[in-house]
Amino acid sequence: MLNIDIESYIPHRDPIRLISEVLEIEDEKGVTAATVKADWPLCDGREINPLILVETVAQTAALVEGHKRKREGKTGTKGWLVGIKNAEFNVARIPVDTRLVISVKNMYSFDNYGVIEGIVKSGEKVVATMVLQALRMNNDDD
Repeated sequence: MLNIDIESYIPHRDPIRLISEVLEIEDEKGVTAATVKADWPLCDGREINPLILVETVAQTAALVEGHKRKREGKTGTKGWLVGIKNAEFNVARIPVDTRLVISVKNMYSFDNYGVIEGIVKSGEKVVATMVLQALRMNNDDD
């Protein structure tokens, strides 16, 4: 685990900040971890709906972009408009206290638009794969 203050890179705060650890980070890819909690959105107190995994991938992608922008001397981003290009969920529910590892890779980007590939695992099991499209909602001079 890397000693990175996640909240300095992404705008999310509890209870919507889902990622809790940064395992790897580079300019175009990153790996984070999260442990499913009973207070997560889409949780019934015992299990989560895997649709929330889209948010874990989006937060990991935002962390990678925030890291890259800070390294380039730019400000953080104020928000993204994210769309799901495609997603596959391999489980119906995920129990509370399950540790998830989220990997993202920037497939391509130009200007304020990017396409991100994400994989979410629980142990060795792939629980979800997806491709997200993201549009950054602020300019570099904001």
